Amino acid sequence: MNSNGQPRGRFAQIFAKDIAIDLGTANTLIWVKGQGILVNEPSIVAKNLDTNKVIAVGNEAKEMLGKTHHNLTTVRPLKDGVIADFQMADGMLQGFIRKMRLSRIARPRMVICIPSGVTPVEQRAVRESAERANAREVYLIEEPVAAAIGIGLDISKPVGNMIVDIGGGTTEIAVIALNGIVAKEAIRVAGDAEDQAIINWFHDKHKLEVGYATAERIKLEVGTGYNSDLTVVTVKGRDMVSGIPKIIEVGPEEIRKALWDTLQQIIGAIRRALERTPPELSADILDRGIILTGGGALLKGLDEILREETNLPVHVSEEPLLSVVRGTGMVLEDLKKYASVLL
Repeated sequence: MNSNGQPRGRFAQIFAKDIAIDLGTANTLIWVKGQGILVNEPSIVAKNLDTNKVIAVGNEAKEMLGKTHHNLTTVRPLKDGVIADFQMADGMLQGFIRKMRLSRIARPRMVICIPSGVTPVEQRAVRESAERANAREVYLIEEPVAAAIGIGLDISKPVGNMIVDIGGGTTEIAVIALNGIVAKEAIRVAGDAEDQAIINWFHDKHKLEVGYATAERIKLEVGTGYNSDLTVVTVKGRDMVSGIPKIIEVGPEEIRKALWDTLQQIIGAIRRALERTPPELSADILDRGIILTGGGALLKGLDEILREETNLPVHVSEEPLLSVVRGTGMVLEDLKKYASVLL
């Protein structure tokens, strides 16, 4: 032990790891200083209703989605990018920490990314949840800023960069320059809303009930923001008339129609952010274009439709699912360098 009662050498590394967390509505990713990404799993908790105890988190809990009996339920502790169920969020964080085999007596520093539109009350809730997870220091960073850093942009320069981060619960649009957000727009329409739109489409058009897992699979396989010649996909669900299982086939054109309203809301948010952007930075965006990150950036053809709707270059970042946690991890690795972007 040193003079402050902290463990020395190898044991200090075991008990004092610093952690960066992308606490997303759909997925939670955790970066450990010096090691990179150690956790990349769904933000889902399975709990026992009789005891209210968490029995599984992440991948194991997702496997139970839609298949639980009356004593079990699956919960997504985050809704629209913020913590909706504090107890389950704590349980989920603790579960992921156990998977990392991080000691319970560890007191790590944590950098957590949050949506740019959250209120001070929501920010405080995130801090308190991290403190209950035994963090000794908690720093917050806005998601678009973390994404820009993770992509490799030098946000300290007087040059405008437009980031569109489409996550599970929120779409974050930000124009960043000189280590700060100059113009921004955040809407609570993203991947989850797209899944719900697909569920509603099958309910209304085909009288077929499908679950969220099926809707997500459909979106990944044939979901498109643009006309495409992609193949059809087989959809299994429950016929609402007969009540028995049913199989139908749909193509990308039909899913495009199902997603159109949610895509229009994202396009509208991008336009509002562009309207708030100072002229000099608008000129930079005209040259550099819009950069898409987050899981929603993987929607087939989305870059094409945004290019058509905005008349701007649109680029999908490399590994968009990892941009935010990488940026948060880079901030964690050098807190002094990035002090000005922390909340």
